[in-house]
Amino acid sequence: MAGSSFGTIFKVTTFGESHGIGLGAVVDGCPAGLPVSEDIIQTYLDLRKPGQTKYSTPRKEGDKIRILSGVFEGKTTGTPILLLAENEAQRSQDYSEIASYYRPGHADFTFDEKYGFRDYRGGGRSSGRETLGRVAAGAIAIEFLKSLGIEICAYTKSIGDVSCEKNDYISNLTEDNRETEGTFFDRISKEGLQKLRADKFLSPLYMPDTDASAKAETALFDSMNQQDSLGGIIECVVSGMPTGIGEPVFDKLDASLAKAMLSIGAVKGFELGAGFDVAGMKGSENNDAFVSENGTVRKATNHAGGILGGISDGSDIVFRLAVKPTPSIAAEQNTVNKSGEEISVSVKGRHDPVIVPRAVVVVEAMTALTIADALLVNMGAQLENIKEFYK
Repeated sequence: MAGSSFGTIFKVTTFGESHGIGLGAVVDGCPAGLPVSEDIIQTYLDLRKPGQTKYSTPRKEGDKIRILSGVFEGKTTGTPILLLAENEAQRSQDYSEIASYYRPGHADFTFDEKYGFRDYRGGGRSSGRETLGRVAAGAIAIEFLKSLGIEICAYTKSIGDVSCEKNDYISNLTEDNRETEGTFFDRISKEGLQKLRADKFLSPLYMPDTDASAKAETALFDSMNQQDSLGGIIECVVSGMPTGIGEPVFDKLDASLAKAMLSIGAVKGFELGAGFDVAGMKGSENNDAFVSENGTVRKATNHAGGILGGISDGSDIVFRLAVKPTPSIAAEQNTVNKSGEEISVSVKGRHDPVIVPRAVVVVEAMTALTIADALLVNMGAQLENIKEFYK
């Protein structure tokens, strides 16, 4: 299978199936000397593991990670890091029925068309459990970025038609635009980022707005009672980014982030900064004016989302992605079996009524992997930097 690896220098390969022996990742290209432990990685895996709230699948998996190579005495050695978490709660019999038909919204049909057969136990490689390896590897990338002063925070912006309204985290907002700004189009303060991270954990849905979270929970209960599911939007902020990261043509930083996000199975849309709103703006409205702040060039606003010409401009990187509703629902749906006969099905098994909350840490992991790789690639951009390094 092609396409299981991600990155150029900081390179990650994920492996395993949802109902196989286990899942994990191999991380290659991580610099030596980074403090890493199973406990550090586990804190991130615990944010995405199943069975923690009434809004996630009741499948009880410990997702206990083991580091099998690449770390010695608590620090990376510069050699490949092998990460493994064994599956503990497989109930493959829950999926035996779907071997004969194609579930709507799943990759069953396309896997059959591509490979001639498929692992029908929970979807195999197309299952959401594949993201376990991404989060384990991403945890290392997050720690790497923290050592450079770069912070990543993703959160649930909306579920269904319920959206976060509070916006108390942005610096440089006036009373005139505080109500209309609506997202991180100005620079977020370090204190604001810490408050955002703390506030999102007050909600089981990772929404940093308790009022909106309560409304979203009501909407979820209604959907669950109808044997249905909901989707939503995740917003991500990267703070502390240096300027000059990313390539100007095919490997633009925003293009790399878009690829990383759209590689997450449930993600169906991506927008940076003002996103699709730019289509209704004038150039004079969308352009971010440059200003001098104590001799440092910065932007007065951030409609560009922190990236210009595919290269980071020093502002916070801000993007959003649309996550589809969980396709596995108990409500009756129309499909066809492998003989081409039209049938009605109700998908059995243990499934999330909403994917969004558990995907938040996956977004942070993929963001970290993208930026960590871009930083290392960028080290060869200027001859003077290379001379300084080897001086």
